[in-house]
Amino acid sequence: MTEQLTLDQIVSLAKRRGFIFQSSEIYGGLGACWDYGPLGVELKNNIKNRWWEYMVHARENVVGMDGSILMHPEIWVASGHVAGFHDPMVDCKESKKRYREDHLLVYKHPVKEDLPYFAFVEAAAEEVEKKVKKMTKGIPIEDFNVVPLSEIPIPERDRVIGPDATEPGTLTEPRQFNLMFKTQLGALEGQTNEIYLRPETAQAIFVNFKNIQQTSRQRVPFGIAQIGKAFRNEIVTKAFIFRSREFEQMEMQFFIPPDEDDQWYEWWKGERHKFYTDVLGIRKENLNWEPHPPNKLAHYAKAAVDITFKFPMGWQEIEGIHNRGDFDLSQHAKHSGKDMSYRDPVNNQTYVP
Repeated sequence: MTEQLTLDQIVSLAKRRGFIFQSSEIYGGLGACWDYGPLGVELKNNIKNRWWEYMVHARENVVGMDGSILMHPEIWVASGHVAGFHDPMVDCKESKKRYREDHLLVYKHPVKEDLPYFAFVEAAAEEVEKKVKKMTKGIPIEDFNVVPLSEIPIPERDRVIGPDATEPGTLTEPRQFNLMFKTQLGALEGQTNEIYLRPETAQAIFVNFKNIQQTSRQRVPFGIAQIGKAFRNEIVTKAFIFRSREFEQMEMQFFIPPDEDDQWYEWWKGERHKFYTDVLGIRKENLNWEPHPPNKLAHYAKAAVDITFKFPMGWQEIEGIHNRGDFDLSQHAKHSGKDMSYRDPVNNQTYVP
């Protein structure tokens, strides 16, 4: 049987062989920022090139673009990022650590009211089981229910012991934390000059839809792809390069006629799975599909599924596939005052893809 490598072993190997280094290492490093070395940049470029060949060069109905990192701030109002791109955050007053509330689970005994609740992150389930056994004098972990911290009423949270704490009641009430990096445009600071580093690459595609459709003479259905940097001021950074504050996205948005979204959504799910198994050579048993339940869908999505990979720290998302409907182009038409509709030259039908 092949030995399962730990994440620490992978990190150590990556540094020794020149794949990746901590950014600004001689100054003590900068959290969740990484520099790719000689082998790392070649590996990354190989993956990007294979993706581009598969998604763009091999298809007549997909074209590419490269959008600016800095964009008009109203774009992020239209997309919903200014109002809704937040994560609920809790701090631990004992350990001084910070957690996303929606990443915390709690062991809660269904009967024994005198027992505390034990919060943990899923990747550290084994450690919390030892902690529960020690602090409850041997009560089996199977006797506890597992519930999300978000479902624990605020008045009851005084009974919660944080993941890295030893006493209950140290977790603060959740507060919303905007994930977008702000910066100033031009020489003068002020509210009117405030812009953002883009938190995703998709919006550059949407706002350029008509430019690209008209100049490339593409007929719907067609796609626009790009590879580029995105930035998120993550509350919790973890697992090496898996969750970082500066990263690259490979993304394609596929524009379709009304009432064809379900069939194209299913078709692209199959295409993307083939990319991982047939092009990159990932074994099928190391990939999984995780559909988003209706109550967990993003504000723009009609349906969504994550492709997850079996990392040493557990199953984690490597790609999201979303049925976005006409949300994006409709929002940008509303906020910009520009017509984002498409007129089919064959049937003369006009619609927002």
